[in-house]
Amino acid sequence: MDVTGNHGANAKHDAAPIALDRLRKVYPDGTVAVGELSLEIGSGEVTVLIGPSGCGKSTVLRMVNRLIEPSGGRILIDGAEVTAADPVQLRRTIGYVIQNVGLFPHQTVRANVGTVPRMLGWDRRRIAERTDELLELVGLSPEQYAGRYPHELSGGQRQRVGFARALAADPKVLLMDEPFSAVDPINRGRLQDEFLRLRAAVRKTTILVTHDLQEAIKLGDRIAVLSDHAQLQQYATPAELLARPGNDFVERFVGEDRGIMRLSVTPIPRDGLRPVAEAGEGAPEVPASATLREAFGAMLAAGRGAVVVRDTDGAIGALTAADVQVALASAAVDSAA
Repeated sequence: MDVTGNHGANAKHDAAPIALDRLRKVYPDGTVAVGELSLEIGSGEVTVLIGPSGCGKSTVLRMVNRLIEPSGGRILIDGAEVTAADPVQLRRTIGYVIQNVGLFPHQTVRANVGTVPRMLGWDRRRIAERTDELLELVGLSPEQYAGRYPHELSGGQRQRVGFARALAADPKVLLMDEPFSAVDPINRGRLQDEFLRLRAAVRKTTILVTHDLQEAIKLGDRIAVLSDHAQLQQYATPAELLARPGNDFVERFVGEDRGIMRLSVTPIPRDGLRPVAEAGEGAPEVPASATLREAFGAMLAAGRGAVVVRDTDGAIGALTAADVQVALASAAVDSAA
């Protein structure tokens, strides 16, 4: 199944780089929403915009698809300025996922997902095939859900339909504005995991706005920390941001728990694992792909001081609680290099 929507010999690369060049937004009354912001987002990367409420992060997002017109600077997608494009046509090439989904209440799930393809003039068979592909991709059986209406779905299911609709016309760019904040904590975590799974299947250049630092760390390739008027304070990978905050503002923003959060972005080091026997009989096991947080959590849950680390060929070593601290310190040094 081709979930990218790129059929045939003329298929295009399904992600595009984005560049914000001294982007500004000043309203007629003189209110400065975005002072001057420059960012480069690589093809297929997820960049998270995070900062205090009212700092301008959602305004930046909406300028990319011209729901809000910029006052100055440039926005380039795949090297082309968005202000040179027809705004309606531009929005049809950009996937947009918002907090409350915005599904059309009197249309079925199938009709909602097919909205943009219909606008683009796709034939019915192609729309139906694409809708079924995407519903399967987001974990909703077309036979069970395609004929339902939004009020017949849970909040998490509606958000999944919103993802499918945003991906329907195979956009090069995906914009997400607080997409998980309207659902309960359990479904929020599930949707975040679903997004990570979707990323692996359909890689899009993505800008995601959130106020949740843990969400930013979990989902972002890079995080842009913004202060008032969308002033950029630091632009870094999650590991770099937590290990080395760029200034006092960032250090206060990430908070005192950043050492704990670093566990979730630091993988288990294969070098230096202890002999399996040192974990002791009955020690919990974790996969070699796990993070230090997952390993340490397994230790705490089992009341043990070590875990056995396994890959596809079997046990490859043991990791102790002391080793976790050493690995964190080593990762911090690597980040500084």
